[in-house]
Amino acid sequence: MDNLENNRHYISWPVLAMMAFVTVIGFDDIIYNFKNQGMGVITSWVLMLFLYVIPYSLMVGQLGSIFNKEGGGLSSWIRGTNGEFLGYFTAWTYWAASIPYVVDTANSVVVGLGWAIKGSGKFQDTMSNGQFALWTLLVFVVFIAIQSRFKRSLELLSSIGGVAMFGMTVLFVIMALSSLGMGGHIATQPMNLGAIVPKFDLKYLTTVGLLIYAVNGCELIAPFVTKMKNPRREFPKSMLMLVVMTAFLTIFGSFSLGIFFDAHHLPYDLKMNGSYYAFQALGQQYHVGNLFMYLFAWTEVIYLAALLAVLLDAMTRMLVADTGQKYMPRFLRKTNQAGLPINGYLLTCFLSGFILFLGVFLPEMNDVFNWLLNLNGIISPGVTCWIFYAFMRVRKDPKRYPSQYVFIKNNKLAWWVGFWALAVTALATVFGIAPQDVTEFSALWWHELVINIVAIAVLIGLGGILPLVTKREEKYGTAFSKLQWITMLLSVGITIILSVFVGSTQLAERNLLVVGIVLLGLVILCMIGWKKPYKNKKP
Repeated sequence: MDNLENNRHYISWPVLAMMAFVTVIGFDDIIYNFKNQGMGVITSWVLMLFLYVIPYSLMVGQLGSIFNKEGGGLSSWIRGTNGEFLGYFTAWTYWAASIPYVVDTANSVVVGLGWAIKGSGKFQDTMSNGQFALWTLLVFVVFIAIQSRFKRSLELLSSIGGVAMFGMTVLFVIMALSSLGMGGHIATQPMNLGAIVPKFDLKYLTTVGLLIYAVNGCELIAPFVTKMKNPRREFPKSMLMLVVMTAFLTIFGSFSLGIFFDAHHLPYDLKMNGSYYAFQALGQQYHVGNLFMYLFAWTEVIYLAALLAVLLDAMTRMLVADTGQKYMPRFLRKTNQAGLPINGYLLTCFLSGFILFLGVFLPEMNDVFNWLLNLNGIISPGVTCWIFYAFMRVRKDPKRYPSQYVFIKNNKLAWWVGFWALAVTALATVFGIAPQDVTEFSALWWHELVINIVAIAVLIGLGGILPLVTKREEKYGTAFSKLQWITMLLSVGITIILSVFVGSTQLAERNLLVVGIVLLGLVILCMIGWKKPYKNKKP
């Protein structure tokens, strides 16, 4: 036994830092926030790293150490501190937050293929919003079909792609800075201290959520904390290395973008095509044409395609397996002969299609891409709030939750640090609901506000409805009859279409009308769903 312990394989702190880094930041994250804040994002990154990323990652380390026997997952942290129902609801919200992410990933695959094949953005320029949605749905269908057969190879491919993406990002930063010594000039002028100080106004507050979305994901490495030889001493080293690497990439990456783009006059489609524009500009600077752009485009496509396939499988299996039979309806837990939760996949596709449908009513494809990205900046930080809430519960009763690694020995101070992180994240989530990339209080601004609220209400609200459906299954043997399912889906569809359509009009009373339509739709839905199934079936 002692020999086995001596021969145990430990994860070194540099390896853990690299694992965390790949999950935390990428080149696209730098582009998105550069578009939102210009050169002022450099100051935001510094503040974010020291006031948010460091405490966030260290809290995750302690939670992962406490709940290591349950795999260290977010839902197990909440289940262990707050009971079964909140554990289920956390798992649901974590899954719901993945829906906009996988849709955005599928969109990025379509955009990346256009650049990789055409060498420009002309492919997506020729598409309507409806065609863009259809291409994205086709990507979903293809990857759901192939993921079960090639899952292991795709997991390896996504890991290799993640490291390659990191390499491309570092390459861009180093070569962009080196270009200044070769006679290059900085496009953003004036480049002084005032240029990197952001304007702290309402628009700024609406963009903080996307900053948090860029740096979260550290909880994915939590299960590995207990696999270190000395977590108390080594884990902080890993997180320090993570912060240093993230600081280098975000600060110098943003500065490098300022070399090629005038931060005061950025392209309107920078979020969708900015990564490709950047590598195009780098190739022109080094007189190699589109070489760097093609390298990046194919790296992006391969990485995102593999990531999408793994995500579609992992998130659906997690939803079905981690929520328990007490709250998850039987029809969603049903698996086929291969053990795949087929109805879970259908729910994923249905809600992804619903999100795509909301975006179809926006004016341009670029608006669809930006809206989906910004939706991630609302829902993803909202889910991150669970981490800080669990940490606060743990530090309130430390004797009940012993840990190999402890972040801040003083429990009261640790609790207030957790509260600080929770408050910042919650405020960023709320302010993030206000639309970005459009003129404030314009018709398009109000339209995006409506579909933001509708998307959040459906994705999160469905998690509160499913336990009621489970109770009906237990009581009647089946939750609803086929006729009830059809009429409820029709009422939901009509409500969504009407609310989105009215929300995009110029009517002065549109907000009141949308509220009325939604309330009426809910009343009709409850009236249909409250009745007993018209035809009982044996379970």
